[in-house]
Amino acid sequence: MSHPRFDIQTAAVIGAGTMGRGIVMSLANAGVQVLWLDNNPEMLEQALGAVADTYAHNVRQGRIDEAEAAARRARIAKAADYPALADVDLVIEAVYENLELKQKIFRELDGIVKAAGILASNTSALDIDAIAAVTKRPEQVVGLHFFSPAHIMKLLEIVRGARTSQAVLEAATELGKRMGKVSVVAGNCPGFIGNRMLATYVREARAMLLEGAYPHQVDAALQAFGFAMGPFRMYDVVGIDLEWRARELAGEGQDQPEVQIDNRLCELGRFGQKSRVGYYRYAEGSRQAEHDPEVDALVQRESERLGYRRREVGEEEIRERCLLALVNEGAKILEEGMAESSTDIDTVYLNGYGFPAEVGGPMTWADRQGLPAIRDRLNGLAERHGEHWKPAELIDSLATLGGRFVDYKKEA
Repeated sequence: MSHPRFDIQTAAVIGAGTMGRGIVMSLANAGVQVLWLDNNPEMLEQALGAVADTYAHNVRQGRIDEAEAAARRARIAKAADYPALADVDLVIEAVYENLELKQKIFRELDGIVKAAGILASNTSALDIDAIAAVTKRPEQVVGLHFFSPAHIMKLLEIVRGARTSQAVLEAATELGKRMGKVSVVAGNCPGFIGNRMLATYVREARAMLLEGAYPHQVDAALQAFGFAMGPFRMYDVVGIDLEWRARELAGEGQDQPEVQIDNRLCELGRFGQKSRVGYYRYAEGSRQAEHDPEVDALVQRESERLGYRRREVGEEEIRERCLLALVNEGAKILEEGMAESSTDIDTVYLNGYGFPAEVGGPMTWADRQGLPAIRDRLNGLAERHGEHWKPAELIDSLATLGGRFVDYKKEA
């Protein structure tokens, strides 16, 4: 049986955590009726209260009037159980990042939700195909990766599984427009587009702390380039403990040299803004990051313990390594067909990661530098810092041909 078009008028959201709340508001704000389910009724009550508070705040700010706030609240209803979701057009699962748990939820939904229903996961890095595989409708399974806070952040990564149908991708893109999102379709690979590139950028930032830099220096160099915030301020905002706990749960990655500084901070309960200390200090009730000499001392101790001989790391090197890490990974993503164009990659970085708008995104920046120069700089880094800097094949071939990322289209 074929569905020429999916028309999403009703949706359900599973999970009443931070992401679930933002997604519910994004849908309700776009005029979609939403059923909300969480296995913890108290948490769901709290979440409904938090949503009502957000709308009341928007009214006080003059962003919406009371009638609009009431209309939005009226579109959100609690669901008692899975069978209550049988007739919705779309379900978005927004529970924590655990593959078994997500598979269990999708098995259950597959047996309950109407045949024409789309099943989506808000995962930020897990394998969409592994989630789709437990259902009898893999062509109707898609990733909808919202960015936090989901009702404010513009970016939506729509993740296409191996079997996701074109009609489902179109429906998701259309819904993205209605929610006022900037949507980009990404292939199914670890981290998709944004977080896959971010991992390489953050790895360099952390490596430079061990080699001789301090968090405030790295952040200052990248903020001077135009980033909304450097990587360490970003970690303080999202919580340093998220990745630390994920490594603990996964039982891997905790012994990598690059994460040792994070591990020490977390052991001290320095999780970022929420604990008022992280890479920086925060005064009571303030989000202003203040330089903390204790962190510099910790960085120095940790790098010496790991056998590094510290050296001066200048602003130029900080920018070079962080930017080229983004560009090289972006090139691999294009080469593998995980992004449809370099423009899509730039869109992700401009709307989800605070890349400076006037620079136009990492791939545009690289095109302006000229890819032969980018290749030479990557080769230089490979000589000094190892094989992971080897230029992506796409950079090599485009540099040789005098081509640019912006003109590149992968052969289907």
